[in-house]
Amino acid sequence: MAKRDFYEVLGVNRDASDDEIKKAYRKLAMKFHPDRNPDNPKAEEQFKEAKEAYEILSDAQKRQAYDQFGHAGVDPQAGMGGGAGMGGFADAFSDIFGDIFGGGRGGGGGRSTVYRGADLRYNLEISLEEAARGTDTRIRIPTMEECDTCHGSGARPGTQPKSCPTCGGAGQVRMQQGFFSIQQTCPKCHGTGRVIPEPCPTCHGAGRVKQHKTLQVKIPAGVDEGDRIRLAGEGEHGVNGGPPGDLFVQIHIKQHPVFQRDHNDLHCEMPVSFATAALGGEIEIPTLDGAAKIKIPAETQSGKVFRLRGKGIRGIRSSGPGDLMCHVVVETPVNLTDRQKELLREFEAISDKDAGRHNPRAKSWMDKVKDFFAS
Repeated sequence: MAKRDFYEVLGVNRDASDDEIKKAYRKLAMKFHPDRNPDNPKAEEQFKEAKEAYEILSDAQKRQAYDQFGHAGVDPQAGMGGGAGMGGFADAFSDIFGDIFGGGRGGGGGRSTVYRGADLRYNLEISLEEAARGTDTRIRIPTMEECDTCHGSGARPGTQPKSCPTCGGAGQVRMQQGFFSIQQTCPKCHGTGRVIPEPCPTCHGAGRVKQHKTLQVKIPAGVDEGDRIRLAGEGEHGVNGGPPGDLFVQIHIKQHPVFQRDHNDLHCEMPVSFATAALGGEIEIPTLDGAAKIKIPAETQSGKVFRLRGKGIRGIRSSGPGDLMCHVVVETPVNLTDRQKELLREFEAISDKDAGRHNPRAKSWMDKVKDFFAS
């Protein structure tokens, strides 16, 4: 398979600066590093592809040869590439992974790789009233805590972890690949710098066990669907002394029997009887703050919207509350008695004598239909 363009691999322009190239590589290295993608076999290939692209474009001489001759300009077997700058790339590679994974240059010193704990997400469902007014609630979440049996060492009580014989406790090994000398995570200890001959029977060598903890969460007034509340340091514990991750509480709002929310505005359907819509009247409607009354003018049509200003929700980042939009739905009467039917037939007969006056929309629509079929 033909190699992709190195600039395309890193996602940078051909005139990108050294800093832009390094930044792009760091981002890809963090995303596709095999240690972070144990269940994704394609990640290792993408990681190697990004590494090769950075190797060339981070070296001025190699980049110049690549820009002039393409891949042939940096292929050692093609006779056009050179061996200069190998040390510079190895140093840069080590620097980058020291920043990302907590390691450093060199292979000694007994330095283990430090990992930040994973972030966690908790889906919290609350009512519309709780979202509008705010609330305090308690949540119970699973978490990885230090094993009480081995106190986090991972070793059976009475024994101790030993320094990894492969990396000498550094957590990383330097690999030679042709002209290149690169630093990689130790395959024996997976970056911890130690091995456990006799694992703890409780945590099986992990040093952590799954438990549950209860947290108090303050929900601010005005939260909306999809908002997240960050609880710093309440995620999983780090590895080898790394900092803990964060817990993100994601808000989901239950469906309300009366209101539908649209950002800060509330909407509701307002059923109105046929007589009230025709003659006018006053009806009572609910709001989040209690009941309110609305005057219905005579001859109100279905679909008309009444706005109650300030009866919506004040969002977290809003200066004032939204509005309540009441949508009129004229209700057709059902289960009519014989007398009601008789009165309606009489009413219809009177209305038909002057349809243009009593039913102007129906009259206009019928005129349009007649014109359509006549044309």
